[in-house]
Formats: sequence, C-alpha cells, structure tokens
Amino acid sequence: MTGPVVGSAEGYEVDGKERIPWVLGTQLHPEVGPLGRAPAGSRVLMIEAREFAARKPYHHQKLTLLFSSMRQFRDELRDRGYDVEYVQAPTFADGLARYFRQYPDSMLVAMRSPSHGSAERLQELAEVAGGSLDVVENELFVSTRQAFDDWANDADVDPFTHENVYRWLRRKTGVLMAGSDPVGGKWNFDEENREFPPEDWEPPATCDPDTDDLTRAVSEWVGETFDPWGDPGIGSGSDSGFVWPVTREGALARLEHFVEERLPAFGPYQDAMRRGDWAMAHSLLSPSINLGHFHPWEAITAIEDAAEDDPNLPLNSVEGVIRQLLGWREFMRHVYRHAMPELATANQLGATRALPEFYWTGETGMECLSESVGDVQTRGYSHHIQRLMVLANFATLWGVEPAELNEWFHATYVDAYHWVTTPNVIEMGQYAHGIFATKPYVSSANYVNRMSDYCESCRYDPDRDTGEDACPFNALYWDFLARNEDDLRSNHRMGLMYGHVDDKRDSGALAEIRERVERLRERERDGGL
Repeated sequence: MTGPVVGSAEGYEVDGKERIPWVLGTQLHPEVGPLGRAPAGSRVLMIEAREFAARKPYHHQKLTLLFSSMRQFRDELRDRGYDVEYVQAPTFADGLARYFRQYPDSMLVAMRSPSHGSAERLQELAEVAGGSLDVVENELFVSTRQAFDDWANDADVDPFTHENVYRWLRRKTGVLMAGSDPVGGKWNFDEENREFPPEDWEPPATCDPDTDDLTRAVSEWVGETFDPWGDPGIGSGSDSGFVWPVTREGALARLEHFVEERLPAFGPYQDAMRRGDWAMAHSLLSPSINLGHFHPWEAITAIEDAAEDDPNLPLNSVEGVIRQLLGWREFMRHVYRHAMPELATANQLGATRALPEFYWTGETGMECLSESVGDVQTRGYSHHIQRLMVLANFATLWGVEPAELNEWFHATYVDAYHWVTTPNVIEMGQYAHGIFATKPYVSSANYVNRMSDYCESCRYDPDRDTGEDACPFNALYWDFLARNEDDLRSNHRMGLMYGHVDDKRDSGALAEIRERVERLRERERDGGL
C-alpha cells in the first residue's frame, strides 16, 4: 500500500462485502485508502456524477480528463477482478440512492475529499439514501491532518509560513537531507531558478500519451452534453491535441520521462515565460497527482533517487521540484482546511470589479495576457508564473473580486480543484485573507519584461507609465498602491514602494497615472484594451 509518510495511516478494515470502498473521481490509485485494503474480488463503488459539469463553463479538456480517467480506472479495476458498481447519475445523491436500493445492508468506506465540508455532505447524502458512509483519512498526501496539527500546536515557528512547513517536512521525511542539514547547505535554491533561456535554447520534448477510443468518445460526449470552454484538443485540428494522461500507466510514463529528460532544465528556467512555449521544462504532473493517478511520494522518491544515482543532476532543479511537491502542495492543503470557510469569500482589500472579458476570449493587445489566456484555452494549463505574475497579478491590480477570479481558475485549469485554487488564488494571488501572505504579490511590467519575451512583440511599452502606448501594468501598479494606501502603507515590506508613491504624488505624476487608469478602464469596457 501507498500512503502518508508523515503521520500514520488509519487502521480500519474493508472486506469488500459489507464494508465497500467508494472511490471518488480524484482518488484513482489502486493501492491507496479503502481500495488498497480491499481483498481481490471486492465490490467497489464509483459514482460518475454529472450535474456539476453544467454549473460552470469548465474547460473541455478538464471534463474529458476527469470522466475518461474515471472510466479507464473502472475498466482497469474490472480487469483486476474487482466487481465495480459504476453508477452514472446526475448527482451523488441520485447515485447513492440507486446504490443503496440494490445493496441496502452495506456500509461504504471513502477517503475524505480535501474540499471543505465534503465529508459531512456525503455522509448526509448517504443517510438520506438509506445507507451509511464511513469517511477515513485521505492518504493521497505526504502528511496527515493530525501530524500537521500536532506539529502546528507545538511549533515554535509560524506554522502558516511555507518555508517553516517545508523544512518540517524535509526533516520528517529525510528528503534531500544530510543528517540534520539540507543537502547542498541550503534549504532552497530559488535564487538560481530565475534565469531566462538564450534564444537558441530548445526545451526538452514532452511525453504526450496516445489518445485512445474511450477518451475520444468521452471528449465528443462532453461537447454534446455540456457547454464547456476551451479547445477540446481531440479532433479539433489544433496542434496540441489532448496532452493529459488518463491512466496510471500513462501518468507514470510522464513522470519517468520528466525525471530522465526534462528535470535537468527545469530549475534555472522554471520562472521564465516564452511565447509559443507552453510547457518549457515543467513536469506537467499536477493533473495526474490531483486525480490520484500516482501518489506525490512516488514522484518525490523518483526524483530523489535520480539525484542520488546521478550526482550531475543540478541541485536547483531537483530541489525546485521537491519544494513544489513536498512543500507547496502540502502547505496549500493545510492552509485551505484551516482557513475555510472564510478563505473562500475573503476580500480584505475590498476588490469588487468584474473579471475582464478577455480572460475568456484572450482578445487583448497585452501580449502577456493574450498568450497566457491562449495557453489556458488550448490545453487548460499554463505554468505557475503565468498564473501568479500575469493572470493573478493583473486581476489584483485591476481590482477583481477574489471569488470571481477563483471561479475562473477553478473552471478553466485541468489541475484545479477548490482546495487547490482557493489558497493559491485568493491568498497568494490576491492577498485577500492574510493567513500566510505577508504582502500583495504584485508587480509592474518590469517583472514580466525581465522573465519573458512577451514585451518584445507587444503593442505596449513596458518602460512607460502613461501615454497611449504605456503598458497598463505600470499605471495599474501605482494606482493599486495609491488606492490601497490605508491598508498597505504600514506593511514594513512595502515601505520602499510607498516612498516612490510619495515621489509620484509630489511630482504630479500620480494624477496622470490615475487618468491613465480611467482611460484603461474605458477601453476595457469597449473591448479595446
């Protein structure tokens, strides 16, 4: 069995006759949780609830990935000898009612979904359906809830600081540790991961799975049944096609390929953005991990084993991926469950504007936004710096209401689920709560110009604040600081920036900047930004 490494997995039995594993659609691992404890030949429940997919304009590839992965997993389990009850129904309530009518005396056993309140809701639905549900620990994370809470209660450091959580997990797991010290003498090599590749750099090839008939059929069904957003990939004539593994075998092949072919180049260029280069050297593993195709510990150990076998693997690349898998992903999970439900509606800066239409159309003269939205339209994906420093940055400067931006990310990204997007978007992206962000993560055009080639072909000038050709990021940045001055000036990390705000106010430049912002808002309303 595979399970948590920090903290202990629960002890319980699943006999497959009276206590039946219920596998949710984001728990598609044959060796984890109730399914991993069930003997061969056990009955297994899977419910393909469909009504949710009509509530939002989910990306076509996100829905295809989810439904195809579930059906592939159903077939795999049947091939292994499991008796899979695969119920297709509008809602979980309908699916549970149908199941318990057929099996009224069985108890379902399911791992807890990370989404807030889901365990209680599913237990209530089971009870209404005339049955019962035992919810157990979700074992698809490296650390358990109890392990984190025990550490957080006793820690002599802030438990809601990523670096503190990351170091705790490194020490507990021994990953990239030499005794009590981090390998290489530093806990992270972030400063070595901010390079921009030379013009002649060729990214390592991606490992794209073959698309089978089942996935093609699901994609067609998604288009006919729902009103999805984005390029379906399959049969669309796009260059990219459908690039996401829908089976554990395909996901593990992508993991192996990343470790062997793409990992060395990941580190230095992980924050860079290039036109027409959607994948760079990123792992592209998050959709598979969040569906449970493989356990994050499987990826962590594969990367660490590769580093031990090959001393020439760049440590900044190895540590950079480990920090995302062992550090940030675990941190987001624990932040989410401790800050909910308030986190979902947090808005400490009082942002109320609507999301600009070009987040859906990609039709804007701002090359960085057009390229990033275009990547999401095509594959339901862009990498973390595009998400944070282009899409979330602009929305924060514009004053978009955080919950609306969170909904957009949730609907459009193939790896997005509520527990994933809410802390990343509302807190890290928009500084709306305060549980861990110490300042707004915003910037002018300077960052985008330094870390991308977008500005080279953009109609806007990244070096100007005002004027028709000035990059909107610049005026919006100074306007954001000025209009949130009462909330942010006292922040010790913002002192230097407010010195510049004072200079611009004294020189009269701030008044010109605010006029520029008003013109930008008019142009956005007219669809001409």
